[in-house]
Amino acid sequence: MAKVKKPKHIAVAGNIGAGKTTLTELLSKHYKWIPQFEDVDHNPYLNDFYEEMPRWSFNLQIFFLNSRLTQLLEIHRGTETVIQDRTIYEDANIFAPNLHDMGLMAKRDFDNYYTFFETLKSMVQPPDLLIYLKASVPTLVAQIQKRGREYEENIRLDYLKKLNEFYNKWISTYKEGPLLIIDADKNKFAENDEDLGKIINQVDAQLYGLF
Repeated sequence: MAKVKKPKHIAVAGNIGAGKTTLTELLSKHYKWIPQFEDVDHNPYLNDFYEEMPRWSFNLQIFFLNSRLTQLLEIHRGTETVIQDRTIYEDANIFAPNLHDMGLMAKRDFDNYYTFFETLKSMVQPPDLLIYLKASVPTLVAQIQKRGREYEENIRLDYLKKLNEFYNKWISTYKEGPLLIIDADKNKFAENDEDLGKIINQVDAQLYGLF
C-alpha cells in the first residue's frame, strides 16, 4: 500500500476541562506530531479581563484571534503535521458570542469582531481533521477541580453550561471538514489506554483509512 501523504493540521476542540490539552499531548506523542498549545502565560489582557470584563473583552478576543491566526499560518508554512489545542472557530463561535450574550461585549464590538473573523476565515484552510471532545457539565467540573488551576476556581456552572450549548450548536452545523466526536463522559483516555486506543483507531480511519 502506498504511503499516504500525512495531513498537516489536526485540531482538538472542546469546553474548559474537556481534556483537550491531555488528548493533544497523547496524540502528539503517539503520532510524533508537533503539539501547539494556547499561550496563556503571555497574554497581556487576561488579568485585566478578569478584573473588568466589559472593558477588556473585545481586546482579549482580538488578541486570541491574532495569536491563533499566527499559529495557522505557521502550520501551513511548515512541513510537519501539527496538532492544535483549541481552534480559531471556538473563539468566534463560542467565547465571543457568549461574552456578547452575557452583556460583557457591546453589540458593535461583537459585530466588528465577527466580520473580521469571517474575513480571516476565508483566507485560511480548515483543519484536515477536527476532534471534538463532547463532555457534560459534571465531567467538566470534575476535571477542572482535579487540575486545580487558581484562575479557574470561580468558573460558574451556568457559564460552563452556556459554553456547552454554544459548542453543541457549532458542532451540529460544522461543515468545514472531517469531524470526529469523542464522548468524554464515557471515554476516559487520560487514565485508560484501551480508551485512548479507541480514539487512535478512529483517527487512523479518518486520516489513513481506505475510503
